[in-house]
Amino acid sequence: MRTFVGAFLFCLVLSIGIGFIVIPLLRKLKIGQNILNYVTEHNYKSGTPTMGGVVFIVATIIGFCLFSGKDAYLSLVCIAVGVSYMVVGFLDDFLKIKLKRNEGLSAIQKTLFELAIALIISFFSLSKGLTKIHLPFLSEVVDLGWWFVPLCVFIFLASTNSVNLTDGLDGLAGGVSYIYFLAIAVIIALQINNDSLIYANANEYNNVAVLLFCLSGATLGFLLFNTHKATVFMGDTGSLSLGGFVAITAIVTGNILFIPIIGITFVLSSISVIIQVIYFKRTGKRVFLMAPLHHHFQHKGYEESKIAIGYKLVTLFFALISIISYL
Repeated sequence: MRTFVGAFLFCLVLSIGIGFIVIPLLRKLKIGQNILNYVTEHNYKSGTPTMGGVVFIVATIIGFCLFSGKDAYLSLVCIAVGVSYMVVGFLDDFLKIKLKRNEGLSAIQKTLFELAIALIISFFSLSKGLTKIHLPFLSEVVDLGWWFVPLCVFIFLASTNSVNLTDGLDGLAGGVSYIYFLAIAVIIALQINNDSLIYANANEYNNVAVLLFCLSGATLGFLLFNTHKATVFMGDTGSLSLGGFVAITAIVTGNILFIPIIGITFVLSSISVIIQVIYFKRTGKRVFLMAPLHHHFQHKGYEESKIAIGYKLVTLFFALISIISYL
């Protein structure tokens, strides 16, 4: 437990320190965010430094290297996946800035990159026998066999895009993510304590938990700069990486069914967009004032900070419900 707390606190402080160095550099290099012209409430944010996701990713990697123990193979796979998605996001952000537009990679290009990473990891998981999953709130485990591959691909695409969609207000994606990572880390620690491991040994599980505590602390530290009014945005560099970590850490520990429970606000972001698009195409009318859902609340007159707090409270509620099931 001392290692977990130490990793969390170290990465929190380190992330803040890196932020004080990186953000002025981003501002000096004029790496600013282009704002959608139809989100009028965000016009003042145009030019705010972006690509800030590198702050908490670098802090996480440094912290993990210092606090991890032996048998860290699965954790290194997690880091490789998270960094891979970060590279995709970085390329997307770079093109936006270079071409001075709100779209970098096309939707097809981004999906192909995400799909390639997801397929590689899905077949890797299958080859290593990482196909078992915990059933939340039950003391049961199910082995999906080959069915794990399409589910794994879906989890990756859904997680990365859902976190990306949630990254629409100051501190929203980061605020939800640090609570999510902290909750999953605690659940893994409890699984170790309750001898609920389904394939990896205790050391492997322990190191994945350390990685999640590092991610949680580093993301929380980043919020010092990212909450309303943000002085830096994480960009797709950060949001795609967070989504990648959400997916891969759950996959290698068999906890993928906790994603839609603890990450319910991520799910709501995606579902609100899907509903809005389908309904508009069929009727020409809108269900929400604007999608994703957080923009609907914003158009209803709620302040960004209140929406972010609401999302965090919902995430915390479902996180505690999930944790209680292991106590």
